[in-house]
Amino acid sequence: MNPEFWQQRWQDKRIGFNQPEVNPLLIKHFPALNLPTDSRVFVPLCGKSVDMIWLASQGYEVAGVELVESAVQAFFTENNISPTVTRHADNPNIKCYQGQILGQTIELWVADIFALKPEDLGQVDAIYDRAALIALPADMRLKYSEKVRQLSSNISSRASGNAPQLLLTLNYDQSERNGPPFSISSEQVQQYYSSHYRITELEGKPSILNAAPELAVTEHVWLLSD
Repeated sequence: MNPEFWQQRWQDKRIGFNQPEVNPLLIKHFPALNLPTDSRVFVPLCGKSVDMIWLASQGYEVAGVELVESAVQAFFTENNISPTVTRHADNPNIKCYQGQILGQTIELWVADIFALKPEDLGQVDAIYDRAALIALPADMRLKYSEKVRQLSSNISSRASGNAPQLLLTLNYDQSERNGPPFSISSEQVQQYYSSHYRITELEGKPSILNAAPELAVTEHVWLLSD
């Protein structure tokens, strides 16, 4: 899956993965991360998700990364935030949009996540992955999971250096439909994360895939912790 795929999806407005309301599973399970207010939450492949506004409303700073610049621009425009925009000192293809809402800083990087370094992102206290892992084909997921762990290693509050994650996945018969979003089994979650995290399933429930409402789908919430 190449960058042009996602650029085209946003250009064609085929963004069913972008939900107009805050994800209720985020509201229900975010307390499991046990974060103090003013912590900084990293949202990989963030798009223009309104979940980031909810995080700010709860007293958290937000850092996100998104490949498609128009998605980042739409986020700030639709939420009436006037961002400052800076280019990366060493990579002119990377930009950082930063703004304030509800007294919290929201910093969104326009970049290929694999091009970012921990020192770019700065402190990360937790990760919220609603639509990143499930957006990636199988051959990219292990590399992605390790990259996110590396990006969240620039923290001072945890001896292990691994920021906890709230991870949302979908599970369905992949032979009936190709992704994205892709089906992720519990065995695959173990494969991608068990080397560095303790994995706890917080919830599994029936769900609906808008692009294929006839599919039997379950949605799962995972806590990845030390």
